Amino acid sequence: MAKKSVKESAVFKKALWYHDRLLLAGVIIVSLALFLSVFGFMIAPYDPGTPVGPISQAPSSQHWFGTDSSGLDVFSRVITAPRIDVVLSVSAALLSGLFGTLIGLGTGFYEGRFSSLVMRISDVLQAFPIFILAMVLVALTGRNLVNLIFALTFLYTPIFVRLTRTEVLTQKTRTYVEAARATGNSEWRIALKHVLPNSLTPSLIQLSVTVGFGILLTAGLSFIGAGVRPPTPEWGLMIATSAPRLILGEWWSSLFPGIAVSLTVFGFAALGNALERRVGSA
Repeated sequence: MAKKSVKESAVFKKALWYHDRLLLAGVIIVSLALFLSVFGFMIAPYDPGTPVGPISQAPSSQHWFGTDSSGLDVFSRVITAPRIDVVLSVSAALLSGLFGTLIGLGTGFYEGRFSSLVMRISDVLQAFPIFILAMVLVALTGRNLVNLIFALTFLYTPIFVRLTRTEVLTQKTRTYVEAARATGNSEWRIALKHVLPNSLTPSLIQLSVTVGFGILLTAGLSFIGAGVRPPTPEWGLMIATSAPRLILGEWWSSLFPGIAVSLTVFGFAALGNALERRVGSA
């Protein structure tokens, strides 16, 4: 029995160390992405929108990631792109988290016909393929950053509505809610001051994952020509314009932006996963 307990303890410590490592990787990648989104354009060696050298030049000491078919420095564009991808995705995630949490709080705390109607609308929105719906929204509103943020916010809000509502339905049956009501607190005060803070954990974990999805969706929209306009430094747009030249052996123009997208999405997903596991084991 003692041996089994020691073995289980060792397995638990190993698992905890692994998830800590995952959390560390997520924090490093996310911190780097946020840093580049603010300071990337300052530390870029060349102007990301101005041709600086021979076209389609392979990586060298002068141009670390080479140049694309227009003579633009790929490295400068890769480290400047988070200013679009990350900022846009973080903004959309925060807005959708704010709106979704408040709507989820209202529909969960005050059940009724209006609450049911909101949830049915949420179900309908989530039933559509998110990429197709994003293309439709961008086509209707226009290709600019504000409209992209609006489209992503609109698409991701139902996720936070459902997460918050589910948690609120559980929290409002707890004894502390009855105690707050017995002391004369109004219903809205109870909802905002007592129920909401105890219902935020799922939404806070989802925020990190949503940012990763937002980056992937932004890059995907730009890849098919429904995102930002060229020659804006954006990872999906860089991959789209350089992919046809892979057949000519020009691999660097699309490889490095692809790695940047993959690592950034992985970082946000790893951070969300590690936080979820830590909260679940607490």
